[in-house]
Amino acid sequence: MCQILEATRNLKHKAILTTVYSAGLRVSEVAHLQMTDIHSENMRLLVRQSKGGKDRYSILSNHNLLLLREYWKTYRPHHWLFPGIPDTKPISVRTIQSVFKHSLLAAGISKEVSVHTLRHCFATHLLNRGASILQIKELLGHADIQTTSMYLHLTHAQVLGLKSPLDLPLGGGELD
Repeated sequence: MCQILEATRNLKHKAILTTVYSAGLRVSEVAHLQMTDIHSENMRLLVRQSKGGKDRYSILSNHNLLLLREYWKTYRPHHWLFPGIPDTKPISVRTIQSVFKHSLLAAGISKEVSVHTLRHCFATHLLNRGASILQIKELLGHADIQTTSMYLHLTHAQVLGLKSPLDLPLGGGELD
């Protein structure tokens, strides 16, 4: 993930892709973020009318907030966080997809991946760092836990970190 973000030189493009990854957003959700959706006081992003027509909050990382502040100082968006052309409309999903493809090329990545891969990585990386599947479900805005489960694959690190129940200490040190 870092390769893609580091290869993205344009500040606006980097801010878009970083926001997708750091908050686990769908491409249409990042396109429709408004300036008022950034809640830096409690480090959350409001995602309006996401899939299923519901509003939800996701997390706002410190790193992403600093990048968004740098982006704001340079571009001074008014209503839409990432305005399109004209600036009265949000950036198009197709433009974001194109930005992502250019970043892949710049990073030297030839795998067939999409912007949605950033959302998948968000979920997987949270799981690897100890977040529960229920927490991830809420952040992703899924109605059904089964949908969240499809995002999550056991990684090599997770398998290596597991211990057999036989190797775990028992309650009182005696066989129950």
